[in-house]
Amino acid sequence: MIRSLRGMNDILEDQHRRFDYFHHTAANIAKRYGFHYIETPLLEETALFKRSVGESSDIVGKEMYQFTDKGGNDVCLRPEGTAGVVRAFIQNKYDKKGGIYRFFYHGPMFRYERPQKGRLREFHQFGVESFGVTSVYEDLSLIMMLNDIFNALGIGYALQLNSLGCTECMPPYRKRLLSFLDAHHEQICEDCQRRKNTNPIRVLDCKNSSCQTLYEEAPKLINHLCESCRLEFQTLTSLLDNNAVAYTVNTHLVRGLDYYSKTAFEFVSNEIGSQSAIAGGGRYDRLVEFLDGKPTPAVGFAIGVERLLELIKLPQEQREGYYFGAMDAEALPLVLSLGHQKRRSEKTIIEYNAKSLKAHLKNADRVFARYCAVIGENERQKNSIWIKDLVSKEEKVVSIDSL
Repeated sequence: MIRSLRGMNDILEDQHRRFDYFHHTAANIAKRYGFHYIETPLLEETALFKRSVGESSDIVGKEMYQFTDKGGNDVCLRPEGTAGVVRAFIQNKYDKKGGIYRFFYHGPMFRYERPQKGRLREFHQFGVESFGVTSVYEDLSLIMMLNDIFNALGIGYALQLNSLGCTECMPPYRKRLLSFLDAHHEQICEDCQRRKNTNPIRVLDCKNSSCQTLYEEAPKLINHLCESCRLEFQTLTSLLDNNAVAYTVNTHLVRGLDYYSKTAFEFVSNEIGSQSAIAGGGRYDRLVEFLDGKPTPAVGFAIGVERLLELIKLPQEQREGYYFGAMDAEALPLVLSLGHQKRRSEKTIIEYNAKSLKAHLKNADRVFARYCAVIGENERQKNSIWIKDLVSKEEKVVSIDSL
């Protein structure tokens, strides 16, 4: 028997309802904030992610589904959503047109990593990207959007914040951090030794417990921000206080991708085990320029959908639509015709086999229909149809014309 690939799961009926509810809720909230849907290809040039995500990241170093296609092109399945949206932004010359552009997206991403609960090789993200706004008020807006999404879904969370500085304050901090890492070179893990030579700040994201203990003594970027970055971060925290959004400052929060600067944030949950991040994002003002576009301020976030599906509190399912059935073969053509007409305005399920009234009622209940509509010999002769409201339990016979 052929089975699905490891870490790539089917989305079946019971889980699909949660996916649908999540996407409907998140997309509607994003639209209320003025964001518009964008869709980018699943397959992109590998260079896009090496230049954006960064070769020091685990995604590029270990996890990409990368191959050479029949045309000799070095391509990969997208491991995250931001880089593709930025590529589309530049390719369509939005960077040269100027102005403000706000997008949201959702769809599958691919990373070759060890499958575990809430972490798959094919997984789904919902994300938003905002271009053209320098103000930290836009950072706040995205955090508030996530706040609204999780509140609407009934998901509890804790917000963690940090500032990754800018081109003015990052270089001197980088030197201080390198000095610390050089002094403790033998104590840090192999991954951190590699990252030290590519992007030192990424060591702070290490999950190794001994490294984390050691880095408690490392210099903190939050204490070495330039005046501009310090004031921006202070403004953001004040705005969150004013909007009654609780947060903690996590000085080791650097995110897993190289393109972030200034604001970085994560929403975490203690209900999903050790992999506690359910959403994260921040500002990436230099990424458009890195990919050969005109310098453009930008900020965004992404939600890992599978990681929070079990946390979603679904509303009580409501019965909806019609179930149509025939009690004899002669009535079936009329039932089919009426059912197809009803589909123009409401959800409609049609049973293609003649059955007893009891069997039709059982089927209508199974598909959670609001109305069970059945035609038997008596109804056919009188050009009528029997209908039962499965909520109020009211039964009536109406003419086909009135239906």
